[in-house]
This record gives sequence, structure tokens and C-alpha cells, in this order.
Amino acid sequence: MVAYGSRCATGELERPAGRVRGPVPDTDRIRITPSLSIPVSELRFRFTASGGPGGQHANKVATRAELRFDIAGSPSLGPRQRTRLLERLGPEVRIVADGERSQMRNRQVAVDRLRSRLADALHVETPRRPTRPSKGAKERRLAAKRQQSERKRARRPDLDE
Repeated sequence: MVAYGSRCATGELERPAGRVRGPVPDTDRIRITPSLSIPVSELRFRFTASGGPGGQHANKVATRAELRFDIAGSPSLGPRQRTRLLERLGPEVRIVADGERSQMRNRQVAVDRLRSRLADALHVETPRRPTRPSKGAKERRLAAKRQQSERKRARRPDLDE
């Protein structure tokens, strides 16, 4: 078992395998789409006590995460992206996550929700191209209509007699 922070033979710090408690490692940017990534510095987090029942833990720990992203003032958005997001989401996106007991997990949930909301708003539906039925499909449809017509004609009583 390696103690946390002990040095290995090369002199570098070793970390034990498994989960290490501590702050969420902030990567520099959050990837939204292949063409858009937002720096973490543009996101504003606020942590408050989560509402509802829960006893001592819920009453004294600020686990509810509120995330705000300013679309109108973001320098990382291109003009078309900004226009599209402004018309679909408004000037600011606000996301609240309080489903987890941990502030770190609620923060990650909020970031994931922001990522999916922005990606959905940026998605451009490809317009449907109307297609024409093929010659064979037209012939099969007309042949089926003729068959149905014959079937119904055969059911009619003969009026000539």
C-alpha cells in the first residue's frame, strides 16, 4: 500500500489507486461540440444548502450547485453560435443541480446538463429533401389498385340478368 503523497524511486509523488477526495480537477475547457469548447473561467458557480428534508447533513452543507453561463458576453462563441444560442436559450443559461449529496457530483451534473443543453441548441436539423416514388413503386401501386378494383367488381351482383 502506497501512502498518499509518498515519493517513488524517481522522486515523483505517487498517488494511491482508486478515488482520491478533493476538489474537482478543473480542466481548462469544457467541450460542447467538436467546434466549440468553453473555458471553465466563463462559468459562474454558486453553492447553497439544498432544500427539503435530509436532517443534519442537508441543513449544514452547501451541496446545491447553481451554474450560470453568459451567452451574450462569452468571447468563446462565434457570431453564428451566439445568435443561435441567444434565440433558443436567451442571454444567460441557468442550471441547478441538487439531486446528489455531494457538492462535487452536483457540480459535475450541472456541467453535464449545460453541455447537453448547449449542444442541443446548437444542433441544426438537416432539411428533408422530398423524394419521388420510383417507376417500379408507381407500377406496383397501380397494379394493387387494379387488383382491388377487380376484387370489388367480382363481389357485385350481375345486373344484366
